[in-house]
Amino acid sequence: MEKQPSNAPEKIRYTKYYEHDGALRAYANRMMWFGSSAVLISFVLALLFFWVRVQPPTVIRLAANGDATVVSGAAMPRGPLGLISALAGSSAPGEQPTDIEGRAVVRRFLENYLTYTPTTMEQNWAETLNMMTHNLRTVTLNQLRDQDIVSKVQDDQITSTFKLRSLESVKGQPWTYVAFGVKEVHSIHNKIESTDRLVARYNVRLLQSERSERVPSGLMVAEYGESQMVGEKDNNLVQSSVLIDDGKK
Repeated sequence: MEKQPSNAPEKIRYTKYYEHDGALRAYANRMMWFGSSAVLISFVLALLFFWVRVQPPTVIRLAANGDATVVSGAAMPRGPLGLISALAGSSAPGEQPTDIEGRAVVRRFLENYLTYTPTTMEQNWAETLNMMTHNLRTVTLNQLRDQDIVSKVQDDQITSTFKLRSLESVKGQPWTYVAFGVKEVHSIHNKIESTDRLVARYNVRLLQSERSERVPSGLMVAEYGESQMVGEKDNNLVQSSVLIDDGKK
């Protein structure tokens, strides 16, 4: 029997050839299981990626106190049951809008429609027009065109601010709300600056429709009315003249 070289490692000099072959086979088996596991994990990740891509977008609303609520889209449950239901279950139908969503739509509509400047007027009114139904949008556009309101706002440099005081739903009438707010309008006409402070009542009725990317809440403004309750007008030039007269005394 031929002796192995004396400079070989001690483990190699005292092990048999079949022991070397067994070690190689063990390493090969480990690599095979590792490769199979990697393929399986990649397949599961591909399924998850495909499922996420086909889901509708999730819209999350943040309240003033920082609380987050899902407005549209289905939230996936946590844990292994959520993963199984996400892969095997079909998507649930859209949830019905809640009263808090209706109040949020009315608040957003009033604040955007009644708060504007000559530079932000087009953007704010375009957003509120998109919140209206087709019929109300047509009527509003006709009023804006017939009364030439856009030109008046630009010529008189009208700036309007609005503060919502209260918002309540009307009992017995679904998606109907009554709001009270204060609107302050600043204008400059013939180089005379004036300010109108108006306390008004606003009646808004919403129409429920299907949730979509453009209407995530599924609620659109179908009717809008405004009635003035209290109002006063201040002239800044008169106030300044009174201060000048007091100074002369």
